[in-house]
Amino acid sequence: MEYSALSELLRVTADLKIISLAGGLPAPESFPLKIIKKLNDLVLKKYKGASFQYGPTDGAMVLREEIAQWLVKRNMKVVAENIGVTSGSQGALDTIGKIFIDEGDIIAVESPTYIGAIDAFAPYNPKYVEIQTDEDGVIPESLDQILKTKKIKFVYLIPTFQNPSGKTIPWERRKQIAKIIKKYNALLIEDDPYNSLRYRGKPVDPIQTLIPNNTVYLCTFSKVLAPGLRIGFYSAPKDIANLMMAAKQSVDLHTNSYGQYLAAEYLKTGDLKKHLPKILKIYKSRLETMLTSLDKYFPNNFSWTKPEGGMFVWVTGPKNFDAVKLYWKAIKNNVAYVPGTYFFATPGVGKNTMRLNFTNVSEIQIEAAIKKLSEVIKSL
Repeated sequence: MEYSALSELLRVTADLKIISLAGGLPAPESFPLKIIKKLNDLVLKKYKGASFQYGPTDGAMVLREEIAQWLVKRNMKVVAENIGVTSGSQGALDTIGKIFIDEGDIIAVESPTYIGAIDAFAPYNPKYVEIQTDEDGVIPESLDQILKTKKIKFVYLIPTFQNPSGKTIPWERRKQIAKIIKKYNALLIEDDPYNSLRYRGKPVDPIQTLIPNNTVYLCTFSKVLAPGLRIGFYSAPKDIANLMMAAKQSVDLHTNSYGQYLAAEYLKTGDLKKHLPKILKIYKSRLETMLTSLDKYFPNNFSWTKPEGGMFVWVTGPKNFDAVKLYWKAIKNNVAYVPGTYFFATPGVGKNTMRLNFTNVSEIQIEAAIKKLSEVIKSL
C-alpha cells in the first residue's frame, strides 16, 4: 500500500483561491440540514440509547428493511436478510477485496474505472484487464472475449453515470452484459452510487435486476443524505453476504449506529423522496453550465461526454495533449481538475483525458474555471 500520485496532486486543491473541479464532493447546500435536525429528534425519541450503542455487524434491521423496499422500487430482486450496511460503499469495496482477491487474481474493469476501487483492491495485489468502452460504456463483445479467454475473479462495473466518464450503459446493452455474465457464470460487482442523481432522460434498471444470483450490488447514502455519515450498503447472494459480514466484523464491528437510524427514518418518513428534487435542481443547473461553458470556450479538437446525471464530465484532448503537464499550469491559474490517466488500470494510458466535477462549485465558478482552463490549454 502506498500514497498514490493523485493524492499528492489533490493536496494543493485545499487552497481556497483555487476553483476545484477535482473532487467528487456533493454540494454542502444539498445536505438536508433541516430534515436532519427533525430526524435527530425523532431518532432520539424512538430509538433512545440504541442509536448510540454497538449494533449488528450487517446493520440495523430497520435500515436494511427500508433499503430493501427502496431497491424493490427499482425493480431489484432483494430481501433485507441479504443486505449489509457498510461505512460508505468504499467499505464494501474493501470487504470485497478481502474475501475474493488472492495475489495475482485477474479483475475485469472498465477503461477507465473508479480509482477508489483500484485503491481498495490494491493491497491484495490483483492484476487487471480493461474492458473496452465506447460512448455507451462497456462493449459487450470485449467483455465476452475477456471471460472466454481469461480466468476472471470478478467483473467490476459502474453502469450508471460512471465515475469518471459520466456514461450510462443503455438497457439493451445491459441485457447483453447480463447474458454474458450468466453464460460464463461470472461474478459482477455493480457499483451504483449515482443512480438517484438523474437530471434528464429515463431511469435504467440496474443489471442486478437481470442476474441477481451473479451480482453484488453496492450503493450509498453519501450522495442523497450526507457523506459524513458514512452509510453505504450492499445486496448480495446469501452466501456472499455472509462472507462480507464475517470480513467486516474484524475491521469495525459495525457501521455508525446513529447514522443508520437517521438513514432509516430518512427513507421511512419519505423525506428522501421530498428532498431529492432539491438536490437534482442544484446539480442539473451546474451540469448545464459546465456543458455550455465547454462549448463556448474549449478548443474544437477537444471532446467531452454529455451525461444525463451523476457528478462528472469526461474530457478528451488530442493525442499529444498531456493533462498532467497542464494540471500544474492550471493550478498556477487557480483551477484544479483530475488528470484522467489515474483512472486507468494500465499505467500511462489516458494522458490526454481529464475528469471535471460540477457538483461542488457554483455556476459562476464553473464558467470562470472552464474559461481559465481553456486559456491555459490554448497557451500550450
